[in-house]
Formats: sequence, C-alpha cells, structure tokens
Amino acid sequence: MDAILEFIRTMGFMNITWQQVVMLLVSFFLLFLAIKKQYEPLLLLPIAFGMLLTNLPGANMFHQELWDAFLNPASEMYHSYGAILKEGGLLDVLYIGVKAGVYPCLIFIGVGAMTDFGPLIANPKSFMLGAAAQLGIFIAFLGANAIGFDPAEAGSIGIIGGADGPTSIFLTSKLAPHLLGPIAIAAYSYMALVPVIQPPIMRLLTTEAERKIKMKQLRSVGKTEKIVFPIIITAIVALVLPDAAPLIGCLMLGNLMKECGVVERLSKTAQNELMNIVVIFLGLTVGATATAGTFLTLKTLGILLMGIIAFCFGTAGGVLLAKFMNLFSKEKINPLIGSAGVSAVPMAARVSQMEGAKADPSNFLLMHAMGPNVAGVIGSAVAAGILLTMLG
Repeated sequence: MDAILEFIRTMGFMNITWQQVVMLLVSFFLLFLAIKKQYEPLLLLPIAFGMLLTNLPGANMFHQELWDAFLNPASEMYHSYGAILKEGGLLDVLYIGVKAGVYPCLIFIGVGAMTDFGPLIANPKSFMLGAAAQLGIFIAFLGANAIGFDPAEAGSIGIIGGADGPTSIFLTSKLAPHLLGPIAIAAYSYMALVPVIQPPIMRLLTTEAERKIKMKQLRSVGKTEKIVFPIIITAIVALVLPDAAPLIGCLMLGNLMKECGVVERLSKTAQNELMNIVVIFLGLTVGATATAGTFLTLKTLGILLMGIIAFCFGTAGGVLLAKFMNLFSKEKINPLIGSAGVSAVPMAARVSQMEGAKADPSNFLLMHAMGPNVAGVIGSAVAAGILLTMLG
C-alpha cells in the first residue's frame, strides 16, 4: 500500500500547478499554429514540444535552477558545464549547444549553403536597403530600455526586428538567457506573420505609382564574383566587428561551399542533414527555457509589444530609404523591395513581389527584392555583433 501511495504522490497530476497548466495550453496552441496553420513549422513545432516537455511536472528534463546557478558568480557552479552534465536532464545537456552559441552558428552554415548572394552582388545598393531595415532593431532597443528592461535585455528584444531566428537566439543566449524562450517564440511567430504585418505598412508608405515602378533586369553575376564575395565579406566584417565573426563566418563558409563547386557533398550535408539535426536540438532546447516562472510575466507582454514595433519600423526603414534614394537616382527603385531587408528569407521578398503584382501584374520584383533580403541576413548579424560589443 505504501508503494502505491508513493506512486500516486509522484504522479504529475498530483504536483501540477496552474501556471504549468497555462504553459501546457500555450504549447498546444503553438503546436496548432505549426501543424494546422504552418507558421514556421520547422522550428515552431520543436519549440512548442520543448515547451510541453519542460512544463511536465516531475519529468526533470530541464532545470532552470541549474542554469541560474551557472550564471551566478557567487555559485560554485558558475560557468561549470561539468555540473550541468552531471546533474542536468536531457534538455539541460542539449541546451549547452545554445548557451555556447554552437547551434545558431551551425544553422548559419546551412543558411549560407542555401543562399544565393547573386542579386546582392548585381545590385550593391541593396546593402543600403538591408541596413536601413535594421532600424527596427535599434528603435525596439531604445523602446524596451525606456519601459524598464535593462540594456542587455533591451538589446536581446531589439534583435527580434532583424527577423532572423538564429541571430535572435545567439544574441539572447549571450546577453539575456532568462528571456530566451519568450524572445525566440516572439521572433519566429512574427517571422511567420510577415505576410500579415508588412503589406499594410508598405501600402501606407508608398503611392500606387511607386508600387508600379519597373526595375531593369539584374546583370549576370560570374562564378568568380560569387566565390570571392563570402571571403571578402568575412574578412571585412570580422576585422571591423570581431563579435560578429561567428555568425558571419559560418554564414559565408556555407555560401562558399555552395559557390566554389568543389565540395558538393559538404554543401548538400549543410543544407539538409546538418541543418535538420541542429534545428531539432535548437527548437527543443529553446522551448525548454519557456518555463512558467520565466514566461508568465509582464516582461513577456513587453517583449511581444516591442517585437511587433521592431518589425514595423524595420519594414518602414527599408521602404523609406528606397524612396529617399529615388530622389537622387536616375534608375528608380521600387520602394516595395526595401521592406525585404528585414531578412526573413525568402518570405519578405515574396511579399514585395506580391504587393508589386497587385499594383501591376506584369511587374516582377522577386529577384530585385532578394538583394535586400539576403543583405538583411548580413545586416542582422552585424547588428547583433554591435549589440554584443556594446552590451556583452
């Protein structure tokens, strides 16, 4: 009888709190969005399932108290991965890859191997549009700081505006790991909502005549240019901003493997097997940080608010710079492509194409929009490096 009573006492049903019930319901909702609505399912599904696992009482797969001690200089466990390996659960061990910045960088190798920088090389002006779209990052940083977040937390929130999930996770794991769950969920949720968030802003800031602007076909980019590009970008960015080197270096390594043509096996592995494996580990462990104690706070509402502000200002920044450039340029730029600078590859570029096609069905903006789109990937990594240098 004692054994039976002990078994009953250890059941999760006997120990669950109302906060954990709420978090389980949130995880079910995110699973619904990932499966039914297909909102960024490749990462939202494992994130939601990680949230489910971490909020099951008694499962002991993730221990927030261990990571609090890991970050506490007064603790014997301060920066001790050995203690995590000894006392942690499955998700604690896998989370080391996030905390050490390994998973986001590995994903960037895969992203680079899948990215064509040709449109950016053919139209270097796209660099400026990609940079302008990072406006949302710094607006959200200032806004978050103004409403009570400390500078490190505000920087982690601001990077949501880069619309780049791995970059958001990389920076947050360095500056504000206690906010990783809410920030990652906000970043990927808003990325999935790009087709909803951006079009009203794009239409508000442009005239119908501007949306009808047709741009000349991009020049053909040679193989040599595509090979040299990732090498030069890595060297320049790393020399100017060393803290951005891990992300930029991995991104450009993947791209170089794709473009050089001599390591096809490595390129395909980076695009497929490596990318898929790391996405599973990254999603599960990021979701595991969304415990009831860290997620059900007023800070989470503030993160969601500043995240949407970051996206809006990022979209507006790219569009407005394109309009400004048209004041001095003989060859007019369709301002719609500026909104693609928020990264979110290739969804933001497709939104530019769709909005342009609504104004003129014969207008084809996709390849032009891909320039700012891939420039936004570089821009968000550089912005993360700036924030890490300033706040880390």
